[in-house]
Amino acid sequence: MKIAVLLSGGVDSSVALRLLKEQGHDLTAFYLKIWLQEEYSFLGNCPWEEDLEYARAVCEQAGVPLQVIPLQDEYWDRVVSYTIREIKDGRTPNPDMFCNSQVKFGAFLDKIDASYEKVASGHYATIEEKSDRFYLKRSPDAIKDQTYFLAYLKQQQLARALFPIGVYEKKQVRQLAKEFDLPNKARKDSQGICFLGKIKFKDFVKEHLGELPGDIVNFETMKKMGTHPGYYYYTIGQREGIGLNAGPWYVVRKDIVNNIIYISQKKDVIASYRDNFMVTKINWLNNIPASGSTIHVKIRHGAHRYPCVVEYENTDLLSVKLKGSDKGIAAGQFAVFYDGDYCLGGGIISDSIVEKS
Repeated sequence: MKIAVLLSGGVDSSVALRLLKEQGHDLTAFYLKIWLQEEYSFLGNCPWEEDLEYARAVCEQAGVPLQVIPLQDEYWDRVVSYTIREIKDGRTPNPDMFCNSQVKFGAFLDKIDASYEKVASGHYATIEEKSDRFYLKRSPDAIKDQTYFLAYLKQQQLARALFPIGVYEKKQVRQLAKEFDLPNKARKDSQGICFLGKIKFKDFVKEHLGELPGDIVNFETMKKMGTHPGYYYYTIGQREGIGLNAGPWYVVRKDIVNNIIYISQKKDVIASYRDNFMVTKINWLNNIPASGSTIHVKIRHGAHRYPCVVEYENTDLLSVKLKGSDKGIAAGQFAVFYDGDYCLGGGIISDSIVEKS
């Protein structure tokens, strides 16, 4: 097959490329330049040049051509601007979800010609084809599994996607990197939001949202303890950067409307455990569950899934009742649903809350 390989310079995508090369496919590697536009370069350094250097070395070793595709404008429009809006509205954004659906398997597909039968990446996931439908399935590595971040793909995107390392665990991929003697075989995995690079999150927010001074209030006494530069600089549970003595202090509530940050020395009042929430803007991949179905849900990336019961409030609003409870449920997060190893799709946790027994 003629395959376009998304190459980041990291170990996972490099192993994916070498596996496909061993299988005899016609490959072209593509490095997507999605760093912030040049006018924001003063905020800090991005490791993209180092990434590209590794990508070039991997391609040179494998004898695979490499192209650099600039997608900074598309990334800004479809990922960064969304992130800024969510932060401003006091919600928890998930840039990786839209990077996959809108850029890697969105804008990039528009840039290459249709002769590429598949677009391969280093994601930990697998795809199964049955009766002309494509099903997204979990990786055997429960911790590294990335189906959570792929749940917003469409059928036409799944049809062209290929995940060569999806059948392996991370330790096996590291071993393959050694066996292939990859130039980046010892490189550490990247962490954090890709467009930030080495920029501090606070500096990024300040540049785009400025400052909005407000009060810091003791949650128990309702006494003003100090001031802050804006509610959007703080996250629930945050301990560092509050700047008050006699701590530790924790951010336990945020009043977005009145721009008030509530703090406490008692970590257990950060948030109450919840066992239900609403999901909207749902993207179903396959096998849409019926109202009243018991399935599983992830509310963040990782191995843990909750059994849950889903009920439709209307065509685009789903009530989710967990068999268990969680104190980290936040508006703007994604809830991703599963039936066994199959990822059914996902949606955005709404500001609305339903109370059901």
